This record gives sequence, C-alpha cells and structure tokens, in this order.
Amino acid sequence: MNSMQYVQEQSIAYKKTFSEMIKKEWGYIFYNPENPLHYDANHAHLTKSPVQHEAVYKEVLEFFRSRHLPPRYYIYNVKECEPFVEFLLSKGWQYETFKNAIQLWNGKLSELKENPEVEIEVVDDSNYQDALKVECAITEFGGKEVREKALEFEYKSTAYEHFLLKYKGIPVATACLFIHGKHLQLESVATIKEYRGKGLINHLIFYIQKLTQTKDFENLWVYPINEQVEKIYVRHGFETVGHYHFGHAFLEGKAIKAIHNGE
Repeated sequence: MNSMQYVQEQSIAYKKTFSEMIKKEWGYIFYNPENPLHYDANHAHLTKSPVQHEAVYKEVLEFFRSRHLPPRYYIYNVKECEPFVEFLLSKGWQYETFKNAIQLWNGKLSELKENPEVEIEVVDDSNYQDALKVECAITEFGGKEVREKALEFEYKSTAYEHFLLKYKGIPVATACLFIHGKHLQLESVATIKEYRGKGLINHLIFYIQKLTQTKDFENLWVYPINEQVEKIYVRHGFETVGHYHFGHAFLEGKAIKAIHNGE
C-alpha cells in the first residue's frame, strides 16, 4: 500500500469511528450531532469536484443546517476541486490549505535516557478522568467542548488505544494509537502548555514504539501538523515518505490553523 492510498483509506476509517457516514457521488458526508464542534466528525468530504456546483452546495448546506451543524468541506483533491472552491469563495466562504508530511517509522528505536520522574500508563477506567482533563486543557485539540465527547467515542471503540504520561505524579501529556487493519497511526500526541519544553513527548513516542514491536502490525504512521513537529518524529526514526494536500472550506467558526496555534 502506497502512502497516499493509506492516507485516503485511513481518513475514512478514522472518521467512521466517531461519526455517521453517507456516501455521495462526489465523496462522503460525515456527521455527529452529539459533537457539533468536532470538525472531523462533521463535514462534507470531497474526493472529486462536483459536477453541479449549485446543487451540491445547496444539498450540503441544507443537510448540516437542518441538523444545527456548522457546514464545512474537507477537500482532498485540491487541484481538481479548484473550480468548486472558487464557487464557495464567491458565496462568502473562507478557505485554507495544508501540505502535511506523511511519515512512516523505520522500525528502529532511538536511544533515550530513562527519566524516573516520567510514568506512562495505558488509559483505562481508573485514569480516564486524568486523561480527559489533560486533553481538554490542550487548546490545539479544540478544547473541552470538542475533546470531552470525542474522547468518549474513541475510548469506547476498539480501534483506539490511549496513553497517559505523568510527570512527578502529575498527568501532563497524552497520545493514542489508531488501529486500522495491519496499520497503526499515532494520534493526539501533546503536552499541556505548562510542561512543554521538557522533552516529555519523546518518552511517549519511545514507549509507543516499544509497544508496537510486540504487536502484529505492518506499519506505524504519523501525520505531523507542521515542520517543527515533523523534525521531532524524524529523530525517532520516522521517515517522510510523502506529503498530502488538503483544503478546508468553512462558513463559520475558527480556521484549523487557528486551532492548531492555540487561538
């Protein structure tokens, strides 16, 4: 499986774990009224440009408006969909684009000095509230209004395994594995702001890599949100095997880049 094929298949499988999906001629509609501000759970997913711009526009707008959900599009074939994007812009929509790295672990563990002040646990019923508190405090994840419900869906699904890092006994960082067939993907790796700069994420990545060596899997993937994060994963044996282009069109709410920047 090449990297772009995996990205496309994984994206659909990932969203289906926390939202309903309707297949359309031009792509998919994902929705979850229980978590209306979760962008990944509520959007029209375009894989090709609609033939009838006005008809699709009205269909999508009505679908989300009738469910009291903010309408938005995730556009995966950016070049082909340029005419439809221009159409959306003419209607007053906002648009942002991304070029994100696709990274694949080479299977080799990097050297990492053990820190006795760091403890990592698999999230279960006994520490779920600690993990939830950490994720709700990380603004890059969308804050409490998004993560409280999103983590609930993920925790109930067998497609995820969540991890909690404690520093000096205090819960400060989380990460999770998304399981898709023989493939594993690192997701939601972050530390609360007050404890950043201590290299704690390195311990989470190392722990998960060691864990994956005991599992029956083919590949461990990650999609860093920017070049700075990409460099961190490179130090842990992740190789950049490609990039994927992605567009986000929205009529209201924050831009994804603003959320990633903690705004």
